[in-house]
Amino acid sequence: MPATWLVALVSWLVVGVARGGSFSEDVEIVWGESKAKIFNHGELLELSLDKDSGSAFKSRNEYLFGRIDMQLKLVAGNSAGTVKTYYTTSLGDAHDEIDFEFLGNVTGQPYILHTNVFSQGKGNREIQFYLWFDPTRNFHTYSILWNPQHIMDFKNSEHKGVPFPKSQPMRIRGSLWGAEGWETRGGLEKTDWSEAPFMAFYRNLQTDGCVGWTYPYSMSRTWFKQELDAHQRRQMRWVKKRFMICDYCADVRRFARGLPTECS
Repeated sequence: MPATWLVALVSWLVVGVARGGSFSEDVEIVWGESKAKIFNHGELLELSLDKDSGSAFKSRNEYLFGRIDMQLKLVAGNSAGTVKTYYTTSLGDAHDEIDFEFLGNVTGQPYILHTNVFSQGKGNREIQFYLWFDPTRNFHTYSILWNPQHIMDFKNSEHKGVPFPKSQPMRIRGSLWGAEGWETRGGLEKTDWSEAPFMAFYRNLQTDGCVGWTYPYSMSRTWFKQELDAHQRRQMRWVKKRFMICDYCADVRRFARGLPTECS
């Protein structure tokens, strides 16, 4: 199964693109300015992390529904205690958010992909997978498809009283930061700062979405009502069976009084 296919993880790779972005034009550095660099006329963005600081960026535009594709190459070697992110979020206590977090590991151990979805400030929807390929040797495409019916495989369950992100435009963000206190084996594996700076790379940002509040005018887009097809559902089951570490919808110990409504 090709490593560029991340559809099974909780998102899916969508073939075809609408707009290729330039990091120089489309994003701004919001943290660790000297540790974030843009190369190749805006085609490549590098984030770095040392013991003093990490780095981060955000998109200039906000989106309310859309499809976002981006290629990442993660920190190589001993990446224990480092966190690489690619996500969308609004602001405030009642924010919406769609998360990809890549949790580093000691050399030879697989990366962990941690996903979550927040709606009106409520998250607690964590799902984790081991990556079955090396995400540090080459670039791989990670995609977010967000429409009024679905985010990844998180369905709109408003009819059951479950809030769904549909009213707050979100910016695309990425970051590289240290979390050795909890990130690798619950904090047992510490970051080897002698190997700093740690570096992660982003390229080929592609967006096809409703910028700001243009949502009513984008209903003809191909992604607007897109769902997983039969082949993608089989791929999803394949990954869940072999590589899923935990799923909040199966965490009966954590939700002793009953699983979240959308899990039924």
